[in-house]
Amino acid sequence: QVQLVESGGGVVQAGGSLRRSCAAAGLTVSDDAMGGDRQAPGKERELVAAKSSGVSTYYADSVKGRFTISRDNTKNTVYLQMNSLKPEDTAVYYCAASRNMADVTDIIRVNYWGQGTQVTVSS
Repeated sequence: QVQLVESGGGVVQAGGSLRRSCAAAGLTVSDDAMGGDRQAPGKERELVAAKSSGVSTYYADSVKGRFTISRDNTKNTVYLQMNSLKPEDTAVYYCAASRNMADVTDIIRVNYWGQGTQVTVSS
C-alpha cells in the first residue's frame, strides 16, 4: 500500500520560506516520478514542480526561480523548498507520485496523492 505523508505547511509572511516534505511508503522515490501540486480556493489543482527518477525537473512559470524540488533517497523523501513566497502562493499543497514524468505532470494521470497541507502567505 502506497502512502505519501506530507508535512511542512503553515503560515508565513510574504518574502519568507517554507520547506514541505513528502515521506513515501510502499514506493521508492528514486524509482518514480514525484510532483508537487497545489489548489487555491475556487481554482483548479495545478502542478507546480516535478522531478523524474533521473535528472529531469519541471517548474511552473509562476514558481520558477523560487521553488526547488529535491529528494533524499536515504530517507525516501521528496522536498519542495519554497522561497520568496507571495500571497498568491496560498493554497493546499499536495505531493504526487507516478511511474513516469509524463503521468506525474498530468493531474488526471497521477497514481498517488498525499493528504495535502495548507500553506498560507500573508501580505
